[in-house]
Amino acid sequence: QVQLVESGGGLVQPGGSLRLSCAASGSIFSINTMNWYRQAPGKQRELVASITSSGSTSYAPSVKGRFTISRDNAKNTVYLQMNSLKPEDTAVYYCNVVEWTSYSLTTTRGFYWGQGTQVTVSS
Repeated sequence: QVQLVESGGGLVQPGGSLRLSCAASGSIFSINTMNWYRQAPGKQRELVASITSSGSTSYAPSVKGRFTISRDNAKNTVYLQMNSLKPEDTAVYYCNVVEWTSYSLTTTRGFYWGQGTQVTVSS
């Protein structure tokens, strides 16, 4: 059973930076995508950034150029470096891992969520 534990959230002023971490315990299948989602009060959960096991990344338009996702496969950990933070980035940030049966990334074999970490951007 895979468990995900996020850390690094907190209160930061506009323009500041935070680095989120998500450590996975247990064995993760080698073909996987690690994602960061966020959910603001009264809004739907949205995908912020993704990174595949081969290192390909993608970002939501609202964070592109400000956020950077990375991973350390040896530590089963994914990071989200958030720079130039804005009040609209305030949300609970969730780590998600999807395991795939093949590199076509069409059929999943596992799906896991972390408990979330609060990020508040305010002066």
